[in-house]
Amino acid sequence: MQPGTVEIVLVAAVAHAIWNLASKYKRGDTLLFVWAYTGTSALLCVPLCVTPVITGQQVLDWPLALGAAVSAVLHIAYSLILQVGYDRAELGVVYPVARGTGPLLTMLFAVLLLGERLTALAMLGAFLIIAGILVVTGNPFRRARHHPLQGVLWGAATGATIAGYTLWDSYSLTSLHLAPVSYYTGTLLLQGVLLTPSALRRGHQIPSTIRTNATPILIVAVLSPLAYILVLSAMQVAPVALVAPLRESSIVIGSLLACMLFHEGHLARRIAGAAVVLIGIIAVGL
Repeated sequence: MQPGTVEIVLVAAVAHAIWNLASKYKRGDTLLFVWAYTGTSALLCVPLCVTPVITGQQVLDWPLALGAAVSAVLHIAYSLILQVGYDRAELGVVYPVARGTGPLLTMLFAVLLLGERLTALAMLGAFLIIAGILVVTGNPFRRARHHPLQGVLWGAATGATIAGYTLWDSYSLTSLHLAPVSYYTGTLLLQGVLLTPSALRRGHQIPSTIRTNATPILIVAVLSPLAYILVLSAMQVAPVALVAPLRESSIVIGSLLACMLFHEGHLARRIAGAAVVLIGIIAVGL
């Protein structure tokens, strides 16, 4: 992977970590919060789509509609499975398993289905990144108070949806030749449309939710599409089997920031995991 591409994904990882931290300050209804920042992101991205359409880089045709529609469905499936997993199992088990299996499955299917070929050093680097992520998040079984297997299954199901939308992103960009901004804007618009009926049923809470969460909504609305579009741009020139684990370095960045901002523990373990991830990133870059 070219160094410039590595830098693009790492910038995306930082943006992803920051907007995830901003979402921790969210208050009130989760669905309305997601609906609000998704709609705001879509409004911010729509003007950016005008240029690719005018210049002919992106045509408003059925491949764009298909790509965005499948992406929106996969993202909503990811959100629903993740939330159900959090309801039925422990977050401390579901989260690390999901973030570990997601890039691992993406790598596997990218090699088997998309025919990507990776050097031994790149493969080693990708596995080191995944291993470092698991070190940072900690042993999920140690924290599980009961039924850890259930959490593993829900985490694996979530990881499968992560792999699903990541592979579809790669296919949409490299095979359907969709422009990243147009593709992601279409995804956001469709997600917003699908979420709107549920949001309107909570209509009386909308003003207070927006008023209370104005700052985190704006931060997420700006940084979330920025992070995603940067990753999509990297997928146009680099194997998705390497982009997938590299983008997950956002977990390490977010975890270290959480230690400083929220005084979470296990700093030494998180630093050790971050060092392993850094070695993996260097190997991928080489």
